[in-house]
Amino acid sequence: MPVSSSTSAKDTHRKSRKGELTAERILDAAEELFADQGYAGSSLRDVATAVGIRSPSLYNHFESKEALYSAVLERGLRPVFSALSDYAVSRTGGGENPRRLVETMMRVMVEHPRLASLIQHETLTGGAHLTPMLQSWMAPIFARADELVDVGLAKSRWDRDELSLLVLAMYHIIVGYFTIAPMYALLDGRDLMSEEMLEKQTRVFGDLVELVFGAESAG
Repeated sequence: MPVSSSTSAKDTHRKSRKGELTAERILDAAEELFADQGYAGSSLRDVATAVGIRSPSLYNHFESKEALYSAVLERGLRPVFSALSDYAVSRTGGGENPRRLVETMMRVMVEHPRLASLIQHETLTGGAHLTPMLQSWMAPIFARADELVDVGLAKSRWDRDELSLLVLAMYHIIVGYFTIAPMYALLDGRDLMSEEMLEKQTRVFGDLVELVFGAESAG
């Protein structure tokens, strides 16, 4: 009995969806391994074992270890820089409250809690994989830095050529929070990743960013 076109389409969709889910599981496992062991200390076999698939099957989704590593970085970081870029555009002629940007960035980091450690590993080993991404993503943001901070304390206190450093500092403050979380729990006894602390820190960062980037009347 011939297979109908609708049945064939459903099978194709089902296989495609299954492939997407497997790719996400691979990315999740790789993010954790790369964060714990770094790029050099992790292997595709380690990732495959963590996911529960055979190593050759992994190549159906990612052609190499470097491609997988880049995909992990891009999945985690692109939303952060997209939020920064969108905010810079929105600031032209008025724009949204800077607190929304903080909330977006915090949410992305919460969704990928090992991303901060991965960034730290990458930075300490020279940033060979991350640097090209940052050059591509940060350049347009830096180009619009004067629009992102066109009002408030930032405009009155810092020169135009310093504004890109201010934007970078905001990025580091948020990423640094997640990087220091494990050590902070040992030093202070509080879990920075708890819902209560995340809510409190989002509010504190929001206050800080609104003070620096918000309208002058807010200060």
